[in-house]
Amino acid sequence: MNTNDVLAELGRILAERKQASPDSSYVASLYHKGLDKILKKVGEECTETVMAAKDAQVDGQTEHLIYETADLWFHTLVMLGHFNVPPEAVVTELARRLHISGHAEKAARSTTAE
Repeated sequence: MNTNDVLAELGRILAERKQASPDSSYVASLYHKGLDKILKKVGEECTETVMAAKDAQVDGQTEHLIYETADLWFHTLVMLGHFNVPPEAVVTELARRLHISGHAEKAARSTTAE
């Protein structure tokens, strides 16, 4: 299964879980608890990912970093799902930026925000 297939399948499952009973799954319970709970989980996973990266820098082991990054990405997908934004929308945005200098992309955002 390629990356896009994985993200599309996750997006489909997360969309289904939005309609499910909160007792039926972890994701359904997050959606039931609302955006603040989802954002709290994203923040927690972000912190855990940062800590895992610091540990990986010290010991050279990346397994925990990969695990925590998966948790962060997953909870970020739940957050996007709250707004009915499919994972493909983020992939499309990343593809748009693929051959654009980070400095140029940031400068373009600055001019469009005015």
